[in-house]
Amino acid sequence: MDNTLTQNLLEYAADAADKIKRTDFATLGRVGEILLAKKASGNTVFLVGNGGSAATASHVTNDLVKGCAVGGAPGFRALCLSDSSTLVTCLANDFSYAEIYAFLLRTHARPGDVVIAFSGSGNSPNILRCLEAARELDLTRIGFGGRDGGKMRALCDPFLLAPTDSMELLEDLHLFYFHNLVCAMRPCLGQCP
Repeated sequence: MDNTLTQNLLEYAADAADKIKRTDFATLGRVGEILLAKKASGNTVFLVGNGGSAATASHVTNDLVKGCAVGGAPGFRALCLSDSSTLVTCLANDFSYAEIYAFLLRTHARPGDVVIAFSGSGNSPNILRCLEAARELDLTRIGFGGRDGGKMRALCDPFLLAPTDSMELLEDLHLFYFHNLVCAMRPCLGQCP
């Protein structure tokens, strides 16, 4: 392998390790506490994102539903709002792309539910509209962002910032955070219905 390529690979890995060490794990723990409480109450977790962040939202949904099924008990009630390309493109075509997730959230969400948004920029109009709809519905709003957090940061509590401007690295970190969280929550899941 070319030495330059190898050096670039090592630099990316070292940067990722540094950013992981700079993570606010207390906030990640707070996310876990909220999710465990929502599971115990029978609430639904809705996940959203665009592009790579939509893939993260879909992957995390899988981890919450299947990966958190412990000891024969079901995992979380979780639904990724970006998973149906048919529904998403219908709503984008008939209304607007900015309204797709807000429309779906208003259709499916019930009091006490939670929405988790993943965004690199924190400024995607459809993510912001979804979080505004969640606020109107009095849902818990959790955000995973990067860079400076964008406008989404003010709409979420808690909000976990991946401390990087690199889109690739922040997407890696978001998935790392959730894999870490799922592993940390598993011992507690026997206490949730």
